[in-house]
Amino acid sequence: MLEIKNLYVNYGGIKALKGINMEIPDGKIITLVGANGAGKSTTLKSIMHLVNSASGEIIYNGENITKLSTQAITQKGIVLVPEGRHVFAELTVSENLKIGAYLRNDKEGIKSDIKMCQELFPILKERKNQLAGTLSGGEQQMLAFARGLMTRPKVLMMDEPSLGLAPLVIKDIFNKVQEINREQKMTILLIEQNANAALKIADYGYVMEVGTIGLEGTGDELLANQRVKDLYLGKSS
Repeated sequence: MLEIKNLYVNYGGIKALKGINMEIPDGKIITLVGANGAGKSTTLKSIMHLVNSASGEIIYNGENITKLSTQAITQKGIVLVPEGRHVFAELTVSENLKIGAYLRNDKEGIKSDIKMCQELFPILKERKNQLAGTLSGGEQQMLAFARGLMTRPKVLMMDEPSLGLAPLVIKDIFNKVQEINREQKMTILLIEQNANAALKIADYGYVMEVGTIGLEGTGDELLANQRVKDLYLGKSS
């Protein structure tokens, strides 16, 4: 269980997070939706200690990890696939996947996981020797997703995986999120502006409104909520 307790984050005089509380149970898909600038990315960066919190706690399996280093948090099994993909453009697809396993030394396990990623995303096998920077946006998102899986995460956090992608690619990415969750029992925290796509696959969701949690409920409950419909679903594909 990953828990966020009364978390505040400031950027200078701007209060980016204003005492948010969230629970991410083991083996579930949890989504955090909201408009651009609401604080969704800041939430994930706070969990990874990429930004400092002003107060509050982040608890993972009963341990306070708020002040741990990013590497220590990654070693505990929490991994972030960042917004914008950030693949290593001058390296091949295979080299990018190997970088995802940089904290591991189990050579056979790494080989097995590369094969798993290539089966999950066949295009990555087809393009294994191609420079990552020459892939399409959708292919780069698949590579970023797979690179995250190479760490063998217990909690996989994804920041706007649908951003800038065609509808068919978005559908494929979200199908793979469900597949990984179902087959590996992996906990997934997904943040999205595309509320419709995200809430359809979520066990539970939170709606962020300018640094606060405005609404929460199951994916179905939020999809049926009139406020969510009015503010977010009309803009989602």
